[in-house]
Amino acid sequence: MVKVGYFLSSEEWGPNEQIEHAKMAEAAGFSGFWISDHFHPWLAEQGNSPFVWSVIGGLSQATSLPITTGVTCPTMRIHPAIIAHAAATCAVMTGGRFSLGVGTGENLNEHIFGDAWPSTDTRLEMLEESIEVMRLLWEGGVKDHEGKYYVLENAHLYTLPDEPPPILVSGFGPKAVKLAGRVGDGYCGVAPEADLVSLFRSSGGGDKPAHAGTKVCFGEDEAEARKTAHRLWANDGLPGELAQELPTPRHFEQAATLVTEDMISSAVVCGADPERHIENIRQYADAGYDEVYVQQIGAEQKTFFDFYEREVLPEFR
Repeated sequence: MVKVGYFLSSEEWGPNEQIEHAKMAEAAGFSGFWISDHFHPWLAEQGNSPFVWSVIGGLSQATSLPITTGVTCPTMRIHPAIIAHAAATCAVMTGGRFSLGVGTGENLNEHIFGDAWPSTDTRLEMLEESIEVMRLLWEGGVKDHEGKYYVLENAHLYTLPDEPPPILVSGFGPKAVKLAGRVGDGYCGVAPEADLVSLFRSSGGGDKPAHAGTKVCFGEDEAEARKTAHRLWANDGLPGELAQELPTPRHFEQAATLVTEDMISSAVVCGADPERHIENIRQYADAGYDEVYVQQIGAEQKTFFDFYEREVLPEFR
């Protein structure tokens, strides 16, 4: 049976609100957390972008559920040695309940120091080497590394968990999914596409966990929920590689003017029909995912948790 977790949005909520949502999610019966890792929100209307590693520290003490970043880019904005340091500390603080979801990132977050935005192939190479660097440091002891993209000199992580955190690799296209299968301890996706899950498993993923994230906008007034989803997450309707290529929230706002309310509501379950929310999760389970993390868009957080506890989560126990 698929596990259903809650997706904490670092774009919509500040750190204190995220911790309160996590407490409510645990009380409602969700199985774990995804938490997004951004420097900027996608749209200024979303309004937030707290430092995820500080929030995870708070979550580690406020809840007892597993936590996975969905996802961190360990290649440009932050050197993989620093991500390895942060992830090791989180794994210690959570008693082994932390997993590191990684991906090739977005120009939105990674260009802020003036670095050129590399091609997809280069970003995949950087990601693979960054995983090698992080796992090297998690072995313990003094480490050196001189690779194509990263250097370590006399680097030694002293605070380490008993077991290194699993690394789940995000992938939207065949090259990234094959990388996830080959080097990852699991896979992260955002679409109920069975072909991608199958490719992950046939590329070396085997029976390793496959996670997915999805968004909904619960509300008794479906029309109002549709408006909320469109106002806050119109960027989710942008096609192709725009999400990876656009550099600022302002550019996303300009592109999102082409996304209609109908386009978002066709992709995001809106309203209070429990069957639609159940079917949204079931389609990911049918595609082969083991865990699905649901993000509630907008302010109706308490009513969302009550609704899922009562109407949705019992279907997946």
